[in-house]
Amino acid sequence: MKTRKIEITSQVAFGADEPPLFIAGPCVIESRDHALRMGAMIARLRDELKINIVFKASYDKANRTSIHSFRGPGLEEGLRILAEVKKETGLPLLSDVHETSQAHAAGEVLDILQIPAFLCRQTDLIVAAVKTGKAVGVKKGQFLSPEETKNILDKGDELGSSKLFITERGSSFGYQNLVVDMRSFPMMRAFGAPVVYDITHSMQRPGGAGTETAGTRQFARPLARAAAAAGVDGFFMEIHDDPSKAKSDRATQLDPDTARRTIREILAIREALADCGALES
Repeated sequence: MKTRKIEITSQVAFGADEPPLFIAGPCVIESRDHALRMGAMIARLRDELKINIVFKASYDKANRTSIHSFRGPGLEEGLRILAEVKKETGLPLLSDVHETSQAHAAGEVLDILQIPAFLCRQTDLIVAAVKTGKAVGVKKGQFLSPEETKNILDKGDELGSSKLFITERGSSFGYQNLVVDMRSFPMMRAFGAPVVYDITHSMQRPGGAGTETAGTRQFARPLARAAAAAGVDGFFMEIHDDPSKAKSDRATQLDPDTARRTIREILAIREALADCGALES
């Protein structure tokens, strides 16, 4: 089943007959130097693997478990750093917007504005993001069924935007646990918009470490392979050069070698599906 094509930049698009899109980078901007270093690493993955990839890092982690959790440099400084990453690497950019007041400034720098999962039903926020004219990725809330995401996409349609897409990041399964229902991918793709699988956030055990999120990173590669076989259009993964020392989501971020292996496996599965015509069905 084909979804519609969304252009991220004049050189990067996904959906329809386009190659899969990869969205990768550290959970949060930890410093200017770290963001530039990670940007250079993501650019090397792009060049080595010949993939379409977007650099991701949050300028503010507003929905942390603890009030003492590291949040990032904030909107103004964070966007300045992200713009520098783009200038140095040529990578398109994605970051989260949490308030309507952030959308205009974010849209001046970012290529994709992301709506966090807990805010996926906030109509005013979606409207503000869509009005920037940029692509908008909405994380499917852990509390939503796949069918309910059509209501989110309908908001974009009402605004005349065909650049809204959904990112699957798992569903709540009891307390402090998430599960990925592979049926959700064909169900959501049937609405016509591309679907992205968020590999690392679906590994989370929210609040599982008391004042921070725990995780099951060991399942990232198997679930990424399963999602690739299910035919999703893009893959989101947080990558850190030293996950154990990351200032946010250290239990789920991937090291560069694991990310490289995961991408190679995804590409191999996509190629096999294309060879047998499965991507058309």
